Amino acid sequence: MKEDFLHYIWKFKKFKSHQLQSLDGEIISIINSGLHNQHASGPDFFNAQMYIGEQHWAGNVEIHIKSSDWYAHGHEKDTAYQNVILHVVWEHDMDIYRTDETKIPTLVLKPVIENSAENNYRRLMQSQLKWINCETAFHTFDEIKVKSWLTRVFVERLEQKSGFIQEMLGTSKNNWNEVLFLMLVKNFGLKSNGEAFLSLAKSIPYQVLQKTAHNQFQLESLLLGQARLLDNSNIQNSYYSELQKEFAYLQQKFQLKDKSVLPVQFYGARPTNFPTIRLAQLASLFHQQQHLFGALIECKTRAEITKLFKIELSSFWQSHYTFEKVSKPRKKQLSKSFIDLLIINTLVPIQFSFAKFTNNLKLENSSINLLTSLAVENNSIVNKFNSLKNNTAVNALESQALIQLKQNYCDKNKCLQCNLGIDLLRR
Repeated sequence: MKEDFLHYIWKFKKFKSHQLQSLDGEIISIINSGLHNQHASGPDFFNAQMYIGEQHWAGNVEIHIKSSDWYAHGHEKDTAYQNVILHVVWEHDMDIYRTDETKIPTLVLKPVIENSAENNYRRLMQSQLKWINCETAFHTFDEIKVKSWLTRVFVERLEQKSGFIQEMLGTSKNNWNEVLFLMLVKNFGLKSNGEAFLSLAKSIPYQVLQKTAHNQFQLESLLLGQARLLDNSNIQNSYYSELQKEFAYLQQKFQLKDKSVLPVQFYGARPTNFPTIRLAQLASLFHQQQHLFGALIECKTRAEITKLFKIELSSFWQSHYTFEKVSKPRKKQLSKSFIDLLIINTLVPIQFSFAKFTNNLKLENSSINLLTSLAVENNSIVNKFNSLKNNTAVNALESQALIQLKQNYCDKNKCLQCNLGIDLLRR
């Protein structure tokens, strides 16, 4: 038995309400079960109202598996729990008192719970061998309920990403251009080099980026040099030597340090994702779009974003993936799928966060709507959900929501915080 199930029972009144009595034999008549507290601290339900005996009470409700958990959790020392009017438990093993030594009325749920609710709960939570607990029932969920829940879960995912952005805003003194730079560099690194690229971006003061943005060659040498990709004395080609000299000049001029920069990885990456290519593309992007933040905030369609990200690398990189080897000439522009990843992981979170920051509801809605125009992502999580129920996700907004659902709900057995899990229990 888990507390979140007891929260569900109390919240939705899945008990025989006409038979409720406290352990002292007083009749309990619930007027309002209270507002569910989803945060880590404080009583489980706020502002409940009920009659206990003939006395009308208004206050908070705390829920535990055992009565003694009150003391095990240290609530007797916490003033936030002094306004608890009812202690709801699964099993009673001791009386509980407030600091003024008045006893808190206790309701034991075990004898009054509806059998169907408990049976449904145990059936759901004992599905440990399945990919998700509701796997066999997933195809039965009403499509409208699924779509509605995915929209809420997606916004939750956006708000989590906004937390990361707010953190960066704090360190950059609300410089949105700098935050965009950090996020873009990180996401250009994808999973294999994301953290290394972020450490690289953090090692370059944004003012230095601005001072070199007019010169694509300088930007290349800055990014490649800080990534320690210009340290190999055995490489013999003129372009590499010129980059080395330029970086040595910039490093001395701006007193750049690279000790905190994590090493980049080539192993396992496709040539188009090699750090050399991605950093050269970033240099081209920030050279060609020196007012990128303002331009991206105004973008409403994928076509507008694609136009901004149409970059051209220097002639050297059109025939190279690394410094050592010549390759077949290619322009190496950003692919459609890569731009979509940037929209999902950088642009939409930036637009959404900026909309919240400026209280711009129109921008907030357009940032969310932008993802509905992108194709559904092709990954194992999305494909599995779509195999359980056809068309569970049909666009990038819904595929992002499914990733959030799997990682933050299904994998953590938070079925009772999921609208779909609750739907199963209420059947």
